[in-house]
Amino acid sequence: MKPGYKTTEFWMSTVAVGLGTLLASGAIKTGSHWEQIVGVIIAGITAVGYTGARSAIKNGPVAQQ
Repeated sequence: MKPGYKTTEFWMSTVAVGLGTLLASGAIKTGSHWEQIVGVIIAGITAVGYTGARSAIKNGPVAQQ
């Protein structure tokens, strides 16, 4: 299995979290505060989604009893 930083999913997630963080921090000027809220949501969902997916891959299939 490849290390996480060598996967496309890692880099796509990094870009999405980075853009979401820039929106949330106000570094990218927008018309209203809604874009900042959306930035927080994008960054959070992406980070949690990537972490969960990577954990599921590393743990492998769950044994059924």
